[in-house]
Amino acid sequence: MVQFEPSDGAKHDLAPVTYLPGASPGMKRRSPLEGRGDATQIVVAAQPTDSEATAGEPMAGADEFDSAEERERAEKLLLSRLRSRSLSEAEAFSILEATDIDPQEASDIVAHFSELKYIDDHKLADQIIHSHHQRKGLGRTGVEAEMRRRRIHQFVIIEKLEELPDDEAERAIDLAVKRVAQLSRFDDETADRRLTGFLMRKGYTSSAVRAAVKTALATRTGSSGSGVRFR
Repeated sequence: MVQFEPSDGAKHDLAPVTYLPGASPGMKRRSPLEGRGDATQIVVAAQPTDSEATAGEPMAGADEFDSAEERERAEKLLLSRLRSRSLSEAEAFSILEATDIDPQEASDIVAHFSELKYIDDHKLADQIIHSHHQRKGLGRTGVEAEMRRRRIHQFVIIEKLEELPDDEAERAIDLAVKRVAQLSRFDDETADRRLTGFLMRKGYTSSAVRAAVKTALATRTGSSGSGVRFR
């Protein structure tokens, strides 16, 4: 900044250039008109250079670069987990919570992966129905419990359970009859208790379990007798 300060003498001549405190010491201090004390004095306030103004400040874009790196690491972590098994949206978000990205970034990544169908609660629910209901023979309650354990969306659970066939009683009887053949060395009371526990763990309702156990025990050889079995 340049300020003009008239002296007591002539008002139209120029005087030496002087610098305010803090001016750069490397700048020239002499003027071609130095020595004429009756001239107007020019006072120059030295301005900081670009390098001085930015000294000690972080580089522009450094934060954005770090954020991009953190997001890339988080996405790679999630992809590695998805190679091992399918994940629900809630499970994926929990994995990202353990990283350094903020919750909004985690939500964006989960949403992006869902758009790409890398994460799909509906498909995961279908996998559970196939593995637990069809292959392992779990009842409706058992299938629902597994879906909840995997933190699938509630509306998806309701939708998938409604799609299950209404054959709970028949499936329980089929399992009980197959199982009772392995209990031939036990008496009816012990077999009853073991069958009941087996079906309850499978997630069948109490009414379906009672009917299935009764039917299965009736198929045992000699069930019309005393029901005594020796171990």
